[in-house]
Amino acid sequence: MGDAQKLTPDEQVAFARDAFENADDLTVAVEEEFALLDPATLELTNRFEELQDAAGGSELEEHLVGELIASEIEVKTGRCDTFAEAFERMAERRAQLGELVDAQGVALAATGTHPWSRWQDQRIIDTPHYRRNEEILKYVVWRNNSFGIHVHVAVRGADRAIAVCNAYRNVLPELLALSASSPFVEDAVTGLHSARTQIFTRMFPRCGVPDAYEGWADFERYVRLLYSTGSIDEHTQLWWSVRPHLAFPTVEVRICDAQPDLGDAQSLAALIFSLGARFARAIDEGEPLPSLPGRLIEENFWRAIRTGMSGGMIDFASGDVVPARRRIEQLIEWVEPVARDLDTARFLAVPDANAAERQYARLGEVGSPREVFAELVRRPRERVA
Repeated sequence: MGDAQKLTPDEQVAFARDAFENADDLTVAVEEEFALLDPATLELTNRFEELQDAAGGSELEEHLVGELIASEIEVKTGRCDTFAEAFERMAERRAQLGELVDAQGVALAATGTHPWSRWQDQRIIDTPHYRRNEEILKYVVWRNNSFGIHVHVAVRGADRAIAVCNAYRNVLPELLALSASSPFVEDAVTGLHSARTQIFTRMFPRCGVPDAYEGWADFERYVRLLYSTGSIDEHTQLWWSVRPHLAFPTVEVRICDAQPDLGDAQSLAALIFSLGARFARAIDEGEPLPSLPGRLIEENFWRAIRTGMSGGMIDFASGDVVPARRRIEQLIEWVEPVARDLDTARFLAVPDANAAERQYARLGEVGSPREVFAELVRRPRERVA
């Protein structure tokens, strides 16, 4: 759950730099967000606090947090020393959450948006952090009824962390294309693959593709400017799609839609982690990495929002448009040497279709987004009296 920043801006920035300088390299953590649903109507339901109370004293308690609205819940793996451990924790957390919601009569879904529930009916959870965000953002935060998956990759060295963050910028479109799962929102068939990204990144300030920074000092100057001008008063108000986290010594990749399928979520997290490790190795060995201007990344970003894996992306080295699927396959080929060393290669895969493509295909068969969504919902299991 988001907490109000307790350190002064100077203390927060100094803490973050020191934490990066002393980080355990390439640990990993994964956070998954889920929609809480009424099992009869499949509407979003404001039940987070009840579930939080019910989790008290259980193993899940410390790994379960709130995320903006009371009809949303997040589970965290916690810090894992290897990706194999994170892979197992992701399955374990989903199972623990499933048991919790079953006992409380709540259904779950993991798509980037809910297909029809009104944002006007969702309640912001009552914490200092989220009360502050509502005060600052108003309509912008009210509309953000969206669900994602975030991956934290620990990087030792403040300058090195900024360089890894810079490198991730270039592949945000590919990661979004792979993860897109939100074709329906506000009772509309949007024609998009990631309506979540369009809503979130186009409305929030300091969101989407960040600038590339020359190093920690360059990044720190910008952060200090934001604090000194009152533009931010908490470090989490940098909502970029990839960011150096100022509370943990991690680079956090935040671009991806929530994943209905556990296997897809695990494979996606494995690719994100492997990319971070491959970027770090390239930096250590002096291997050149591209530094694309934001305007070019944005071109592919839009393509990912609109057509996901089924469309094309611009290869800026050649100037050609290539299939998005091929771009993702090339990323997997590029990370493979590091993935073998870290034992993540076995988790990497490109699905036949992303979740949005599967939903569109099913829509053609059943004719209703509500029916498509219903098939993706985990409902409470029937209990024998």
